[in-house]
This record gives sequence, C-alpha cells and structure tokens, in this order.
Amino acid sequence: MNTPKKVIALVGTYRKGGVVDTAVDLVLAAARGKGAQTRKVYLMDEDIAFCANCRNCTQEPGASRGKCVLNDDMAGLLDVVSDMDAIVLASPMNFGTVTAVAKRFIERLLPFAYRPWGMAAPRTRKKQKTKRAAIVMAAAAPAVLARPFSGMIKVMKTAVGLMGATKPDVLFIGLAALHEKPRLAPRVKRRAYRIGKRLVG
Repeated sequence: MNTPKKVIALVGTYRKGGVVDTAVDLVLAAARGKGAQTRKVYLMDEDIAFCANCRNCTQEPGASRGKCVLNDDMAGLLDVVSDMDAIVLASPMNFGTVTAVAKRFIERLLPFAYRPWGMAAPRTRKKQKTKRAAIVMAAAAPAVLARPFSGMIKVMKTAVGLMGATKPDVLFIGLAALHEKPRLAPRVKRRAYRIGKRLVG
C-alpha cells in the first residue's frame, strides 16, 4: 500500500476566501483527488516574529538548518514543512512584491543558509531538493505586465528552493482586483488543477 503524499500550502494573503486563497484551494483539491493529504496554513495566523538579522542561525556548518534564537511558531512550522512531500507558497502582490506577512516568513528562512562571519556570500545548506512545489500569485495588473516587472517570482522560487523543493510550477493570476468576490477564469482553474495533480505525481 502506497503512503499518501503530503502537501502543505503556506498562504501569505490577508484576504481569506480571496483570489489567491481560492486558487490555492483548487490546487489542494486536485492534489487530494490524487490521494494526497493536504494542509493549509495562513501565515498571518502564525506567531512569526521579524528576523533580527543576528545571523546566529548561519554560523554553524552542516546540512541541517541552523537554530534561530527567536521563540515563536517558525521552527515548528518548518519542522512540519520538512515532513511534507510538496509545498505550495502563495501570496498576492502588494507594492510590486509579496505581502509583508509572506516576506516576514521568507526572511526567516535564513537558517537554511550557511554564512559565518567573514564569508562574503551565503551558501545554501540543503544540497538535495526532493520536494515538489508550486507558487501561486495574483496581481491587480494584467499578468503580462506584472510578471516581468516585479521580482516576486524570483523571491518565491528562492524560498521554496531553500525549503528543499525543485523548480516550482507557477500560477500567476492577473487582473485579480476587478471584483469584490473572487472570479477565476476557466483557464486559471484548469491550470490550478493541473498543478495540484503534478504536485503528487
């Protein structure tokens, strides 16, 4: 009997039930349809402090992530992520990049880097990337304009890579602020389902 794949969605939206949240639900539903166990975490509901940039977590060598000095929910959340087979990282675009709550989470991924004092640039600790991943984003502007003129995709790809994921599938939804209630185009829904199925193989 095969063990079900486990998928976690880390959602950096402020609007539950909005465009990004709805798209993530479709991705997770497709994964469950392929037999996966899924979990969704709203980052704004977690106690995640701002990174103090003390770099204590980057000093010790080794493949395992460094230990953060902050006592909050982040370490436990990363322990959960490490037990997952696939990651969905999601955020709407605010001021040209991810939301502040998503950025706060991403900055706390620093323990996955090794950079002792004196080293010019950090090195990623995790060499093997075995998890599958997807990134889900939405912007008020048309996707054809928002995608190339923001660094959002690069930030999100770097984040899932630090957590041990391979090259992620990308779902970028444009013109997301036209309606108060989320309305996803049929092509967006179809892509969300395809991405969810690929997450579990």
